[in-house]
Amino acid sequence: MADDRTAWAHAQIRRQPRRQPGTETIADYLHRLCSATASSLPISGVGLNLMTESGGGGMAGASDSTSEQLEELQFTLGEGPCIEAFVRGQPVLEPDLEAPRATRWPMYSTSVLELGVRAVFAFPLQVGAERLGVLDLYRDQIGSLSAEQTAQAIAFAGIAVTSLLDHQQGNPPGEGAADLDDPLEYRFELYQAQGMVAVQLRVGVAEALARLRAYAYATNRRLSDVAGDVVERRLDLADDA
Repeated sequence: MADDRTAWAHAQIRRQPRRQPGTETIADYLHRLCSATASSLPISGVGLNLMTESGGGGMAGASDSTSEQLEELQFTLGEGPCIEAFVRGQPVLEPDLEAPRATRWPMYSTSVLELGVRAVFAFPLQVGAERLGVLDLYRDQIGSLSAEQTAQAIAFAGIAVTSLLDHQQGNPPGEGAADLDDPLEYRFELYQAQGMVAVQLRVGVAEALARLRAYAYATNRRLSDVAGDVVERRLDLADDA
């Protein structure tokens, strides 16, 4: 049954148009996977993040610009179902972000509700105990996924894992891929910014990440943009301490 769902999910991905002809990058493939997931299930948008245990991460794919914004939001705030699913290593399914239980993400819930999101379903990308990231499904209406829809979402997440592992081994994921520059560059830039802020403020790297997130939230900016400004020396958080 699982093999049938995987074959079905592959077929949905193949139906999605490529961004450009010729060799497909892993980033483009993951964007296509997100679009296929969004069009195949009763949801509004999909985002995929690569993450690390140290708290770093970056968007690797999204079905639309709103989903990109939602993915970035979790890293800026440091909370949300994506982060919880990664830490726990199991799906986090929230069919009603207005329910009392969703208050465990107070800033996140308030922000996504303002963007029209009413439900979110996060599926970790993992092999055994090793976690690579999370596939997030967003819905603009309250309601749960059925058992079959949840299994289909897990099939898409499994394909994403295989694609990422194939890429690491130098093999083409799905129908072919070449690189994953953007999210990896973002992760390296964030790590570099953490180190620079740690030196500027004389704090540990975990505290440095918290300071970056706090600054991004206070100035209503993307965490990636703040990290870029720190690395390019356009911003020194010591000046705002």
